[in-house]
Amino acid sequence: MRLSYVLIVSLLFSVPPVFADQAAKLVPLPEIPPPPGMVDADLEPQVTISKKGGDAIEEYRIKGRLYLIKVTPPHGKPYYLIDPRGDGQLRRYDDLSPNFMVPLWIVKEF
Repeated sequence: MRLSYVLIVSLLFSVPPVFADQAAKLVPLPEIPPPPGMVDADLEPQVTISKKGGDAIEEYRIKGRLYLIKVTPPHGKPYYLIDPRGDGQLRRYDDLSPNFMVPLWIVKEF
């Protein structure tokens, strides 16, 4: 029994020098590249927040071009003015959810 303890302890103390040589050979990993599509810093939107009357107005621009305005009145839901075609004509949307219509066909009548 005493011999097995001596054997186990001697094995445990002899193992770390083997791994110490491997740790010295490690090299640092290269920098992580940016995600696809995020290379151009000019594509980051510039947001300007201002107050007119009681309304909070957020203007979103990319490369200096206005594409979205979010108007938050003091009472009520915010609404959005969006330039969907890029022609400078802003259109009002009450929410940004897609135009989704629930199918209204009859499956069975009782």
